[in-house]
Amino acid sequence: MNNELSPRPLVGVGVLIVRDGRVLLGKRRHAHGEGDWSPPGGHLEFGETPEECAVREAHEETGLRVVNVRLAGVTNDIFTVEKKQYVTLFFEAECPDGIPTVREPEKCEGWAWHGWASLPNPLFLPLRNLLLQGFDIAHAHKPGSEEALYGGGV
Repeated sequence: MNNELSPRPLVGVGVLIVRDGRVLLGKRRHAHGEGDWSPPGGHLEFGETPEECAVREAHEETGLRVVNVRLAGVTNDIFTVEKKQYVTLFFEAECPDGIPTVREPEKCEGWAWHGWASLPNPLFLPLRNLLLQGFDIAHAHKPGSEEALYGGGV
């Protein structure tokens, strides 16, 4: 691991996939935030719009096709142990059908739907920071109950 500070912040994109008032989260593995629950997401690539990144990352990680992608919030996330800083762009997106699958098992143990009022712990730092800003997806969606993980066994 590089112990020097990253010279500039990186741009991350998180996708809050919403269905029936619940949000899809996966348990991270083999990366910073290992063991934390996080929405699908990743790095913005050169020449890509943030919305394109959100659609791409959601599909690459879960196999789901998202629609109605819209900016939900922005966080400034400093990972002190890794000495990295991210500006994370969160997008809310809908996914009317399909079952999430673990398409990157080296990065995610499994996916589960969670009601906004009953999010699991621990949450990935960018998502915690979004919550600290007062973001609440529940105002537009009715919270539901947590379902079993897909493809995971967590």
